[in-house]
Amino acid sequence: MLLVAALAPVAILMYYVYHKDINPEPKNLVFKGFLYGVLATFVSTLVSGPLLRMGYFTLQPETIREAIKVSFLGAAIPEELAKLLMLWLLLRRNPYFDERYDGIVYAVAVGLGFAAFENLQYVIASGADWMQVSFGRALLAVPGHFSFAVVMGYYYSRYHFYGKQSDKVKILLYPVLLHGFYDSIVFSSNLGGGLSGLFTAVLLVFCFWLFSSTRKRIRAEAADNDNYDLIMRDSAPYDDQPDEQ
Repeated sequence: MLLVAALAPVAILMYYVYHKDINPEPKNLVFKGFLYGVLATFVSTLVSGPLLRMGYFTLQPETIREAIKVSFLGAAIPEELAKLLMLWLLLRRNPYFDERYDGIVYAVAVGLGFAAFENLQYVIASGADWMQVSFGRALLAVPGHFSFAVVMGYYYSRYHFYGKQSDKVKILLYPVLLHGFYDSIVFSSNLGGGLSGLFTAVLLVFCFWLFSSTRKRIRAEAADNDNYDLIMRDSAPYDDQPDEQ
């Protein structure tokens, strides 16, 4: 039951993204991306661990400033760096990465692999409160990793196919900013005091905007894939015709 509670939201989101692809990616490569995401949870500690030991952040923030520091230095930067490394390893020699939407599919596989392993750890550690924890993470944390991955995959594809340097920067910058802002609100809302309710309200509004924007981006990119496929199919018969004498 714990396993189902931890992995069900991951499976649902992966199914949603995968079946939006007009030309689905090989399942073995998508699963490989998922496993890379699990590996990314360990790789990220190679960055966050030394920063923690050097005192750049604390795992128990008591002020908003400390909450922001642990959000970015302890989570957003090391975790998104690790995911990007895994995505690059997955796609650098992948012949099936031939459409813009593919970048989103593979990035989501990596992101949800990370989210699945992290979610399993939280649910198991919660003990008797596992149902409450799994429900809260299914609504916010797992979709959060999903949304950060969609943004990373979107800009990874744009840079891969168009080569714009501004998109290259956004591959990491935007997921880090979104992730860091999300975690900053979460940690700040847990500080207690009169602002706790305000931060919770801000978190809900931010998550609604983030998930809504993510859904629109997926639909737009999937539609572009569909249109491209139709164009190629319509033009193929004419391309195959011999030249007129």
